Amino acid sequence: MYNTIVVGFDGSEYSRAALIESANRIRKHGGKLILLSAVYFDEEEYGNKPEQLEKRMTSGQKLCSQAKDMVQKEFGIEIESLVCEGEPHEVIARTAQEKNADLIAMGTHGRRGIKRFIMGSVTSGVIGNASCDVLVVKKQCTACTGVYESLLVPFDGSEFSKKALSHARALSKDDGAEITALYVIPRYEEMIGFMKTDAIKDSLYREAGRIIEMAKEGVTGNGATLATAIEEGHAADKIVEMANKMKSDLIVIGSHGWRGVSKAILGSTTERVIMDASCPILVVK
Repeated sequence: MYNTIVVGFDGSEYSRAALIESANRIRKHGGKLILLSAVYFDEEEYGNKPEQLEKRMTSGQKLCSQAKDMVQKEFGIEIESLVCEGEPHEVIARTAQEKNADLIAMGTHGRRGIKRFIMGSVTSGVIGNASCDVLVVKKQCTACTGVYESLLVPFDGSEFSKKALSHARALSKDDGAEITALYVIPRYEEMIGFMKTDAIKDSLYREAGRIIEMAKEGVTGNGATLATAIEEGHAADKIVEMANKMKSDLIVIGSHGWRGVSKAILGSTTERVIMDASCPILVVK
């Protein structure tokens, strides 16, 4: 399904997990793997110490060289490695586009000067700027097999969720994975302040049933089976709860959030799922 994968790498265990996950998929399904290390250099902070940039570039090259040797030895696949200067999220998104990559893989943590959580910076920036799908790996290196047997697809009938379901179907064809489409009925009374009557509740569940039927129609006849679920509550919370309950290997979600409450760059639901889920998330662009 993915022919060229760019892996954002900074030497951390999180980025190493993304590399191993990607290498396993390439070994099984074929394709090209590109290892990318982005070296950030703050000219205002280190402008009077230009040697710091050279040291960081040398360090990045060493990290990539070691990782490349590991992949070639353990997985027996070819890998290209690059070290580029610039803001990590910009470098990763730009390089993926230049290399015609169809997937970016990265861990949930990164390094920009010092190691830190990056949901608000690198991860969000990559998803917002990338022209291809983004895989956020959230597991230990030893659990990274590159195989997904249980896929959860948040589905609301939007074009973004339809595309996510289509990608899940393709992944299912690769690995024989089971797909579950989940629709979460939003708590409208919390959003606009009215009491939900039985009539309103019935209407919401009829709408939910209609949307779930759309999901079934999108999978029927394409060689995949689809389980469905309807929950009521806050979308991100219910998605994470369902993924934990089902022990999903992967959540496949659209990048623009849910119908009616989407953001221009990264939907609030998508962002919260990435932060709170315990399994990897594939953000479909």
